Amino acid sequence: MSEPAPARYREAVHQLASMQKTSKGAPAYSRFVNRPLGRRLAALAHVAGLSPDQVTVLSALATFSGIALVAFVPPTLAVGIVVAALLVLGYALDSADGQVARLRGGGSPAGEWLDHVIDAAKIGLLHLAVLASWHRSFELPEAMLLVPLGFLVVQSVLFFAMVLTDLLRRSLRGRDDHFMAGDGSSSVVYSLAVVPTDYGLMCLLFALLGWHAGFVVGYSLLAAAMAGFTLLALPKWYLELRRASRALPASE
Repeated sequence: MSEPAPARYREAVHQLASMQKTSKGAPAYSRFVNRPLGRRLAALAHVAGLSPDQVTVLSALATFSGIALVAFVPPTLAVGIVVAALLVLGYALDSADGQVARLRGGGSPAGEWLDHVIDAAKIGLLHLAVLASWHRSFELPEAMLLVPLGFLVVQSVLFFAMVLTDLLRRSLRGRDDHFMAGDGSSSVVYSLAVVPTDYGLMCLLFALLGWHAGFVVGYSLLAAAMAGFTLLALPKWYLELRRASRALPASE
């Protein structure tokens, strides 16, 4: 007799609790909201028999539906709340796909590729959607339209640098160690300090979409915070990788 679905769900949640990524460098929303929410969605997906790639596709559907609303529907209070809910769901499912893979014994290069490609697409499309919405529905000086374009460039560069830095760190260490808890952690204070760089905060910001002035100010402040973080992070990561490569034993 097969185990009941509620029991399998609880077992999956319990198992995932000991298989979380390290909290090192994680902003507060991702660490305390998105990962726990993704854990529960991953357990549901596992019980339903969904594969990690299917969860990734569900994440993309939720996220791109929210982005389409921003781009093509007049920004009202109700639209903003729906957009925020879809983006939050998409982000949680983005966390869930990797956790489903862990329940199955590990992910695949193809699955990781699909996840990163969709992430790259949503970054670009989200800011282009904001640009379209501002141009169509917001009474703003033309110069303000440079803000979403600049945000797109900054976040695209930061995303690429984060992915590449993680890949090179793993290559230098010779092991795939970024999944397991206990391999490093950041303080709660640090997680709160870097929360402006968290994509989850961006998702929540869209609840203000119907309040035009509030959304413009919040979005612009996030853009500035992301630019500042990127300017600090890029040389730090470069120097870290340079020191790590110099520490490698010389090849004979």
